[in-house]
Amino acid sequence: MSMNSIIEELKKNINAFEKQVAVEEVGAVLEVGDGIARLSGLEKCQASEMLEFPGNTFGVALNLEEETVGAVILGDYSHIKEGDVVKRTGRILSVPVGDELIGRVVNPLGVPKDGGAAFTSKKFYPIEKIAPGVMTREPVNQPVQTGIKAIDAMIPIGRGQRELIIGDRQTGKTAVAIDTIINQKGQDMICVYVAIGQKESKVARIVAKLKETGAMDYTIVVSAGSSDPAALLYIAPYAGVAMAEYFMDKGKDVLVIYDDLSKQAWAYREISLLLRRPPGREAFPGDVFYLHSRLLERACRRNQESGGGSITALPIIETQAGDISAYIPTNVISITDGQIFLESDLFFRGIRPALNVGISVSRVGSSAQIKPMKKVAGKMKLNMAQFREMEAFAQFASDLDPETKKQIDLGQRLVEVLKQPQYQPVPVANQVAIIYAINNGYANDVAVKEIRAWEEKFHEFLAAKKRALLDKIGAGNWDEAVEKELKEALDEFKK
Repeated sequence: MSMNSIIEELKKNINAFEKQVAVEEVGAVLEVGDGIARLSGLEKCQASEMLEFPGNTFGVALNLEEETVGAVILGDYSHIKEGDVVKRTGRILSVPVGDELIGRVVNPLGVPKDGGAAFTSKKFYPIEKIAPGVMTREPVNQPVQTGIKAIDAMIPIGRGQRELIIGDRQTGKTAVAIDTIINQKGQDMICVYVAIGQKESKVARIVAKLKETGAMDYTIVVSAGSSDPAALLYIAPYAGVAMAEYFMDKGKDVLVIYDDLSKQAWAYREISLLLRRPPGREAFPGDVFYLHSRLLERACRRNQESGGGSITALPIIETQAGDISAYIPTNVISITDGQIFLESDLFFRGIRPALNVGISVSRVGSSAQIKPMKKVAGKMKLNMAQFREMEAFAQFASDLDPETKKQIDLGQRLVEVLKQPQYQPVPVANQVAIIYAINNGYANDVAVKEIRAWEEKFHEFLAAKKRALLDKIGAGNWDEAVEKELKEALDEFKK
């Protein structure tokens, strides 16, 4: 190569040279401890912005004060020390979303916890988002079949509804939620189960059961364990609903379970007190109502012009000694469209699910039921509530008038039929058939303790000989001809 050509090449390179300056806004850690860091120098930092700490650790800016920024650290903070450099990422806290999350167990940041491959997701959704407006929504009128007779008959849940599951610890709240997930098989529903502050062993058992029943094929599990930092427990439900919104945006129906929001409120209280936000009632910060309302308002059913799809939310709240008038329970009751109240006394008496019919309510009501269930279960809630009143009264009265005795007999049979083992959801057509049979006196000659066995045989009979009838009922058909067919089936079974 001649000297001239070298000089030409150098001139060309010099002319083509562009000076590029990369500007990064950095700050310093003033103090760190208990998962909270106080930072200086981040003047343009945004609320809920992700901040990068040394060691590939991230945090979220929560308090934007005059001189400093208060951030919570997502993960281990033992290696972070005073004077460390913190960088702004310019990105509001987001989680990976996409079809590849289905069947996986992830933490609230979308990092796999099941030992599987990491995600290559190119799509991220912010965990905080404004809920769809009133004009983009449509009425809730399609059922979410839980497979639990007591709920589907008396406290129906619709697609796009928010139904609270509330009760003391160990009353079967999670069991109701897991049975509902198992029953979504073949119902074209994606499920997201968010475990907040649960023991890892409990989450592992739930995942194993979902795999065994084939429910993991349409389920995402987001787990923030009891040993995880409070910051992860606080963001877990928002991460779960962001993952659900991806599917809703594609026009799909999604079921999200938050198990449980009491633990999220406790984690948020811990973070708030460490950030020195002023405490209010029961030491919770003033915005604890907003914490849950902005989460649950994101559950809705969107109209077709807005893309369709729905998110149904089943938040779980744990009460102390059945006190539903405590601060967090009353907050969430006022945000949701009804509640399923599980009672310890009923649970210990062997009535499972331990549903208190008097306090439980669905504000969507029969609009979320198929026509056959509307017809057969209409008076059931009233009958059950009356039975509970009479049952207490009947313990003291020796001779009862025939009408009261009839009511108590019916109530006892209904209670027996509504008992249901865990992990055994019942298809809606079978529910309609058995409730019709009990309400119309077909089991009056069966001893109360024999009802469950009688019901089992009846279901076997229907499955073997009346499959077409079950298909009609399941498809929502109910008229005189279908009712006549069901009566004939019951007569045939009785013989």
